[in-house]
Amino acid sequence: MRGALTPKGRATRARIVEGAAGVLREKGVVLATLDDVMARTATSKSQLFHYFPDGKDQLLLAVAQYEADRVLDDQQPHLSCLDSWDAWYRWRDAVVRRYEEQGDQCPLGALFSQVGRANPGARAIVVELMRQWQQSLAAGIEALRAQGLIGAVDVEQSAAALLAGIQGGVSIMLSTGESAHLRAALDVTIEQWRTSAPSAE
Repeated sequence: MRGALTPKGRATRARIVEGAAGVLREKGVVLATLDDVMARTATSKSQLFHYFPDGKDQLLLAVAQYEADRVLDDQQPHLSCLDSWDAWYRWRDAVVRRYEEQGDQCPLGALFSQVGRANPGARAIVVELMRQWQQSLAAGIEALRAQGLIGAVDVEQSAAALLAGIQGGVSIMLSTGESAHLRAALDVTIEQWRTSAPSAE
């Protein structure tokens, strides 16, 4: 799409992307067609290509961005307010619930497999998703440290390790259908932080 969109144009494009995301979740990236998207969104071919002139790959990237945004949105409001142990456990429950409801299918992973992780646009989406996620976790760890609820830890390293644990747990869950490893990555990390607090010594 060349040039700035009007508010109506942005709304139409967002409607197409959201509808396409629904089609891809239901049918899968390989089986879903542009005709399916047009039928779901009541969009003509000329209108679809007006917003996505490069066709399906461009639309897939837009849906990938939509799905990446959902990863963080589904953790709110907890992810933005990790300033107590109760808040951390509420966030933990939201993360587990999200991925258990998702099951053994990962729309974002399927999209990147289709578009190609080497695609600069796809890689940028992943990098930004992980950056924002780790930044939010680091802010939560820093909030705990400021209140003396956690011992001396490297905030950025701890946030990176927790994020890696989540991703590993999700990967195992996608292979096995079981969330035990994801739960363990979250529970062990949080419990280790709690026992490291000066008051816990």
